[in-house]
Amino acid sequence: MSGIKRASVGKFKSREALIGIVGLGYVGLPLMLRYNAIGFRVLGIDIDEAKVSRLNDGQSYIEHIPAEKIQNARQSGFEATTDFQRASECDALILCVPTPLNKYREPDMSFVINTTEAIKPYLREGQIVSLESTTYPGTTEEELLPRVQEGGLTVGEDIFLIYSPEREDPGNPDFETRTIPKVIGGHTPACLEVGIALYEQAIDQVVPVSSTKAAELTKLLENIHRAVNIGLVNEMKVVADRMGIDIFEVVDAAATKPFGFTAFYPGPGLGGHCIPIDPFYLTWKAREYGLHTRFIELSGEVNKAMPEYVVSKLMDGLNNNSKSLKGSKVLVLGIAYKKNVDDMRESPSVEIMELLEAKGCVVAYSDPHVPVFPKMREHHFNLSSEALTAENLASFDAVVLATDHDKFDYELIRQHARLVVDSRGKYRTPEAHIIKA
Repeated sequence: MSGIKRASVGKFKSREALIGIVGLGYVGLPLMLRYNAIGFRVLGIDIDEAKVSRLNDGQSYIEHIPAEKIQNARQSGFEATTDFQRASECDALILCVPTPLNKYREPDMSFVINTTEAIKPYLREGQIVSLESTTYPGTTEEELLPRVQEGGLTVGEDIFLIYSPEREDPGNPDFETRTIPKVIGGHTPACLEVGIALYEQAIDQVVPVSSTKAAELTKLLENIHRAVNIGLVNEMKVVADRMGIDIFEVVDAAATKPFGFTAFYPGPGLGGHCIPIDPFYLTWKAREYGLHTRFIELSGEVNKAMPEYVVSKLMDGLNNNSKSLKGSKVLVLGIAYKKNVDDMRESPSVEIMELLEAKGCVVAYSDPHVPVFPKMREHHFNLSSEALTAENLASFDAVVLATDHDKFDYELIRQHARLVVDSRGKYRTPEAHIIKA
């Protein structure tokens, strides 16, 4: 074992290392808390001054992370900064930055590249750089490797480079950062060894793979598996609806088979920072190899069509009540992308709101987790969450159940809404004013 590698591994095993986490969002913040909780010093780096200021004041900006946890971390040495020069102090730099799609549905690598450029001048011997952002196979080798080596450091000897995809599931009480196994791929065997030393302190189980490319594709396979199966059940939903069959009843029945079937449930479309986006990373990269990933793209088309399907079912329901879509007052229930969280990234609810507004509806929303519609890069609504009272529900021509938060009073909604368009299967008993979508 080389002296540099031995020193790096030793620092992580003794927990004397300073962990630098670049990007303090839904992935970076829980990771910071985990390393802090087991005795590491942690430095958070983010370009968002407001975020950094709030963290240093002991505040949280993510609903499921209590402010108390941030305050405890501050008291035990955590600090946040916008100063990238301080990357030189860190023994590990873990990059947790967004990888969205651009308007052409192609990977937008600007956050990863800009972050790597920002830390590049401050890289030094003995550090490890870990990319956690979901991306296409080859990103670590093609984008990070040359930049990390630009200053004369050799990866695998002087500095270490790994890819270890994030696996967060916000709002899921059954899993936390510590208990979700961690896949790690190193650029060299030495990189992998240092990467294991970094993560095995904080995560119960690490899963080494042979390369950064294998780790990158592992993350994509996980999310494509989910996207394809949701696409399948969304297509089945449309077929079942035409046949007068409740798809949720069918999935529940099929799920009793103890082998060979995994239950996926339909909805109004796909949301979140991974499932709607990641398949396009692979389809884009596959074209470089002359391959056309038809299966993946087809599921993407099906899932992308779901908000339109929900709106068409709403039109049918209003039509039965002798009302047109234009001019109708519609309340969208739940605008986070999944139940019981405040995360709105890629939420199909917002797309439904935009479709309705474009067709002349008067749109409002109710979401106990999102009191005010936030500023978003692509979506603009100057709205606050509506109170769910009997009187308020009755004032709308229709309500669209888009995200099935546990905090909603479903019996109140059933009793007082004039028309319910249910995209989540909450209402199983057929009623004249409830439409499955």
